[in-house]
Amino acid sequence: MITIRPHDERGRTRFDWLDSSHTFSFGDYHDPTRMGFRTLRVINDDYVQPGRGFGTHSHRDMEIVTLVLEGALEHQDSTGTSSVIHPGDVQRMSAGTGITHSEWNHSGDRMVHFLQIWVLPETRGLTPGYEQKAVPEEARRGRLVLLASHDGRDGSVTIRQDAALYGARLSPGQTVAHAIPAGRHAWLHVARGAVTLNGRALVAGDGAAVSDESKVAVTGAVPPKEPKGGAEPAGADADLLLFDLA
Repeated sequence: MITIRPHDERGRTRFDWLDSSHTFSFGDYHDPTRMGFRTLRVINDDYVQPGRGFGTHSHRDMEIVTLVLEGALEHQDSTGTSSVIHPGDVQRMSAGTGITHSEWNHSGDRMVHFLQIWVLPETRGLTPGYEQKAVPEEARRGRLVLLASHDGRDGSVTIRQDAALYGARLSPGQTVAHAIPAGRHAWLHVARGAVTLNGRALVAGDGAAVSDESKVAVTGAVPPKEPKGGAEPAGADADLLLFDLA
């Protein structure tokens, strides 16, 4: 069974410096039927104006993965970590017993577009931690590359949950497939461009919950060229995230 979550039905937070779309309930957007999928709790699709960002704030008991699509994002947290995240980097922050951090557009003249993903941890009260690795976007061309996993295999960052996150970049006509073992589930998020999922058409911002399917096949399609948040129109390539969830 595949259930589509259309991009234009997501929740939205909009300020003069932020345009954020919420796949699941977040902040002032609350929908009791959209509280997450399995252990996947949040996918926020954020555009932040130059030189602006999220001031210091706190999290706890959450595995947080951040992926930058355009621009650069500056990060500081209470573990003493200070970094800049660029496209191709995968950042994991484990909030555990409590962590404070801030996120700012590193550029004074260019928008930053990034995805922030929250996954529920397997255990509450874990030690906070941080990890960042480079997984070049071009390495994902035409294939699924592991970005985050429970055991940190294949160069992925480690998340403390029985979940795996894959990324792929597809040209029109390119296909990737992923087997789903019995009892497991998948979530697909289209970050950019357009694809078909088991024959179902999806565009940037769309999501899809997959249950009781033995595999998913995702094929790159030609996307509509509709700019959002001041970004340039999408090209022919599609970027996707695939979550394998217990």
